[in-house]
Amino acid sequence: MDRIQELEEELRKTPYNKATQHHIGRIKARISRLKEEAKNRIKKKTVSTGYALRNSGDATLVIVGFPSVGKSTLLNKLTDSNSPVADYDFTTLNVIPGIMEYHGARIQVLDVPGLIKGASGGKGRGKEVLSVIRNSDIIAIIIDVFNIHQLETLNNELYEAGIRLNQHPPKIKIEKIDGGGLNVTTLVQLSQINIETIKIVLSESRIHNANVVISEDVSIDQIIDAISGNRVYIPSILVLNKIDLVRNHYLSEVKKQLPNCIGISAEKGYNLDKLQSDIYLKLKFIRVFTKKPGKKPDLEKPIIMVNGSTVKDVCDRMHADFKKRIIYAKIWGSSVKHSGQMVGLDHKLKDKDVLTISIKR
Repeated sequence: MDRIQELEEELRKTPYNKATQHHIGRIKARISRLKEEAKNRIKKKTVSTGYALRNSGDATLVIVGFPSVGKSTLLNKLTDSNSPVADYDFTTLNVIPGIMEYHGARIQVLDVPGLIKGASGGKGRGKEVLSVIRNSDIIAIIIDVFNIHQLETLNNELYEAGIRLNQHPPKIKIEKIDGGGLNVTTLVQLSQINIETIKIVLSESRIHNANVVISEDVSIDQIIDAISGNRVYIPSILVLNKIDLVRNHYLSEVKKQLPNCIGISAEKGYNLDKLQSDIYLKLKFIRVFTKKPGKKPDLEKPIIMVNGSTVKDVCDRMHADFKKRIIYAKIWGSSVKHSGQMVGLDHKLKDKDVLTISIKR
């Protein structure tokens, strides 16, 4: 850990430019490797005491924030839960679940113990809390209007735990081979890093023979993430709580610093409808209604799928054998050219499509 701190200090003092690119790449790759080695040593020495949770609903949202920012109050207002609420730190000692229903979707919402500085290193039950967060479908980061500086700490702890917010996995393919050195192919022009630096990062990560294909403009950090292979990419929403306690002028200044935040009052229930809508949209849900042959469609209970889902995906959701027994599928909706159009299993569905599946009995 001393060596990691030395390298991080050296990194802070080194300005990034073309002349220092190779050096910075080497330092970042070395820091990443040393941290992974340290984590692996800790894993061998400790017994996991993580939370055992059963997934429920169409997706899982975790409310993340410092102690006493209003996580439990927000959970109680969004769901049918009854999380303990008090005005002192560490009220929530366990993971408290609840279900939020919105537009036919059932979203499991989890209130976890407050995340504090040092959580990624295990402080304040951080390892267990972060393991829950890593397995979520979406994160609501909540800060109160008086402590917006906490956001930097939360983002840092999530980043150190390998959680990448509002990003997609970098389009990098690394295939290790027995010999032949490092063969790097770029399908786009790179503006943040050159091939020589990529090779330095790979070598520092103890990859000396590999075929590497890069399909988008990437950074040094994204190269390291691709090498690590243990990052998770999760959408997030920034929630600014307790806005009912400040004047409009102060709130306007805060929102200039945090333009993408959603201002709420969990206590008063203010703007929670906007928060629910944004959560739903961020999850990229679509509603698929079912229709039995010759009957009216069931518009009360949609099947909740994610954007890009196919008829096959719906079959899998309904019954494991459906795709093997299907005779035909028909669609009424915006994904087809005409009502009642017959489609195949690979047909991509759109929101509010009505689907009829005929199967062999």
